[in-house]
Amino acid sequence: MGMLVFSFVVETVAIAGDLSASSNMVVAVAATSEATAEESSEPVRRLPSGKTRPSEPELAELERSDFLPIKDRWRIGYTGRWWDPYNQNVLKGDYPIFGQRTFFVFTGVSDTLFEARNLPTPQGVSRAFPGSNGEFFGRDRQLFLNQNFIASFDVFQGSTAFRPKDWEVRFTPVFNVNFLNVRENGIVNIDVREGTSRTDHQVALQEAFVEARLIDVSRHFDFASVRAGIQGFTSDFRGFIFSDNQPGIKFFGNFDSNRYQWNVAYFNMLEKDTNSGLNTLQSRHQQVVIANLYRQDFIWLGYTAQLSFHYNLDQAGSQDDGGQHYDTNGFLVRPAVISTVRPHDLHAYYLGWTGDGHIGRLNLTHAFYQVLGADDFNQIANRRVSINAQMAAAEFSYDIDWLRPKLSVFYGSGDSDPRDGTGRGFDSIIDNVNFAGAGFSFFNRQAIRLTQTGVNIVNRFSLLADLRSAKDEGQANFVNPGLFLVGPGLDADLTPKLKALLNMNILWFVSTEPLTLILQQPGIRHYIGEDYSLGFIYRPFLNNNVITSAGVAVFHPGSGFKDIQVAELLYSTFLSVTLTF
Repeated sequence: MGMLVFSFVVETVAIAGDLSASSNMVVAVAATSEATAEESSEPVRRLPSGKTRPSEPELAELERSDFLPIKDRWRIGYTGRWWDPYNQNVLKGDYPIFGQRTFFVFTGVSDTLFEARNLPTPQGVSRAFPGSNGEFFGRDRQLFLNQNFIASFDVFQGSTAFRPKDWEVRFTPVFNVNFLNVRENGIVNIDVREGTSRTDHQVALQEAFVEARLIDVSRHFDFASVRAGIQGFTSDFRGFIFSDNQPGIKFFGNFDSNRYQWNVAYFNMLEKDTNSGLNTLQSRHQQVVIANLYRQDFIWLGYTAQLSFHYNLDQAGSQDDGGQHYDTNGFLVRPAVISTVRPHDLHAYYLGWTGDGHIGRLNLTHAFYQVLGADDFNQIANRRVSINAQMAAAEFSYDIDWLRPKLSVFYGSGDSDPRDGTGRGFDSIIDNVNFAGAGFSFFNRQAIRLTQTGVNIVNRFSLLADLRSAKDEGQANFVNPGLFLVGPGLDADLTPKLKALLNMNILWFVSTEPLTLILQQPGIRHYIGEDYSLGFIYRPFLNNNVITSAGVAVFHPGSGFKDIQVAELLYSTFLSVTLTF
């Protein structure tokens, strides 16, 4: 005899009327052996289409049977309400909308951000408050409000609880309203007549793609799929090199029982709206190719290793418009307004090794990138440069009950000889870094302008001191001072609903020679300063339907920052509320 196989099928049908207690419920709990299965040859009967209850003769026959077949296995018992995302809901993919395998998911998000900050703000010739704060810097307080309404429509086929989707179609428009108030002219717009406040709005398309599973490569549901259209993609664990929503095509899949995952992607980049950071429909004349391979449980259980390749081809200098691009507010960002203003192309190759996971009780994230290539005219070097730059980062943490102390180290190489024909300062394609305090720290969250130039010391939501005009619309610049960071931190789960994040980052320029060359100011020192931040994340319902984040960061300038900017204490504070249906 074969092994005894127990099959438990529990199906309940409510019967109205004067039926007896024995006919009020039909429950089948069957224990069958192989022999029993061979003896039973009678086909399973199904209820006629559209019937909600069996007839009296059918009921009598069902009472004599061990099984009650159900035509729609998805709608057994409580069927939920369309407006309730916490229970069974046809809008959230809990029931198929066609047949038994085609589902629809609607996701609605309201994302509200309020931010107050003070940043070094230059005074132009047309000053809003003449005579304020010295010769170069004006009043530095700013208020920023950003509201996104996101609607995502997703139709797919397949039982994705245990295997990849057969196909998927997704469409995600975003409706944005943003407001900025500053205290100096020439900040919200190049036209000083626009004053010190700006209100803007935009409708953007952040996702619009189709996906199809091409092949199953093993019986363990290993697969290969393709996705084409506007899609989000982050090329490594912490977003060091590329993290964006762009149109392209991506082949992806896994093998060896999901121990390996891989991606090969091509993106034809779109321009961004300056004030919202969302996509426009204008081509960026930039192509990006990415290939990566992940290996789970590499050497140690719980540790995932990744190898990656990135190629960035930025052809801004070869376009019919002369290679010039002005942002939404009228400022020239490509080429940057610095040194010799001349359009140029660049191509850069990134080779990377990263890892994320834990080795025993030690949590570890690390990354190393080598970038090679050429810029046919670097504006700071005033010549063609070959690229040879490096980046390294590591974060160590250790869980002690509800506390996670951590230590972050980051290095982006700098260029100590800006005129020698080699760009040794590291820059990314378009990063969105989740590292060393992420969006809570001042230096990571804010774009800090280098006074009297058209470039930033650091861009918003980046860690690179790359002297780039803008992260989204500007070009990568490999002649820059670089950055070295050491940052202790502490994550604390104060309650199941409330998490606190405390970080301190200490920052240095790796090389100050590019700053000396641009500003014609000798003796610029390396020490940037200390960045202290405290953040809170509150989830009142223990899920992601309501998330409130708040943070405050204080930046104490060091000697090098005082040499090129201001000596006063800088700060930023924000409140973010995300509501998701």
